[in-house]
Amino acid sequence: MDRLIEAIEATQNPSVVGLDPTEALVPPQVVASFEEEVRDSVESEEELPAAQLAVAYFEFNRAIIDAIADLVPAVKPQSAMYEALGPAGVDVYAMTCEYARQQGMYVLADVKRGDIGSTAAAYAHMLTGAPAPAGGAAYDPWHVDAVTVNPYLGTDGITPFVDAASEADKDLFVLVRTSNPSSSELQMLDLADGAKVYEHVADLVEGWGEGTVGRHGYSRVGAVVGATHPEEGAALRERMPRTFFLVPGYGAQGGTAADVRRMFDRDGSGAIVNSSRGIIGAWKRTGRYSERMSGEEALGLVADAARDAAIAMRDDLRAVM
Repeated sequence: MDRLIEAIEATQNPSVVGLDPTEALVPPQVVASFEEEVRDSVESEEELPAAQLAVAYFEFNRAIIDAIADLVPAVKPQSAMYEALGPAGVDVYAMTCEYARQQGMYVLADVKRGDIGSTAAAYAHMLTGAPAPAGGAAYDPWHVDAVTVNPYLGTDGITPFVDAASEADKDLFVLVRTSNPSSSELQMLDLADGAKVYEHVADLVEGWGEGTVGRHGYSRVGAVVGATHPEEGAALRERMPRTFFLVPGYGAQGGTAADVRRMFDRDGSGAIVNSSRGIIGAWKRTGRYSERMSGEEALGLVADAARDAAIAMRDDLRAVM
């Protein structure tokens, strides 16, 4: 977690941009501009739509990364958006992570894995790199610094990720109090000792990070705590003094800078706030988009709007810190 904290300090910006493209968020001209190029590379006509979208996603992501890399310390690509396109999408996911890394950004893979035993260990190779035969050279196809993990299966589902993170000097973020509306169906249930389920998970997460605390005072086992639960987030900050927070729910989901302020520690560290649609979809709110734009012009608008939105978010967070 030290690397993430130092990236935040270098940019003076505790925000992360979610790279979660959908067909609705990518200007149609961008998608259309790759049709002929992609048609020449696919084996069948039925492969064309997904492959064309995948290429468009990468160019969309690259435009955004180029626009924000000097402002924003981290990106968080959501794997589901890419996996939905099949093999071409998975390739683009890895390419996006690699490109962001090349621009000096911390890459948080939003994959929300959750399993046990050898399956969890296999998922954890996203941190350590692809397994190789004895004596084989290590290979990292994913280019990520951290992953998100679902704790529902308990310690058996987390330990392989902690071990992998320790081996590779990387991190994981465990779901604790999420920002989605129905999260209370499970997370707010009462336990026999009077605690809520999410509070018990918080205690587990703090324990799972023991022995991995870095020079900035935080372990490599972080927690996902939604901006839409400000009072609970503030209480969790006190409850989890060595756990770094990933805070989704800012912006499009209703969370504000004031809501997340108390999820930081007394030194203004300890958390990073995510915005996805608010940044990557900012071009749709500019009033400058035209269907007559070329694909290149549309990507320019995407980049300019993303940069403006990233600056506005940074300044919004700074104002309450």
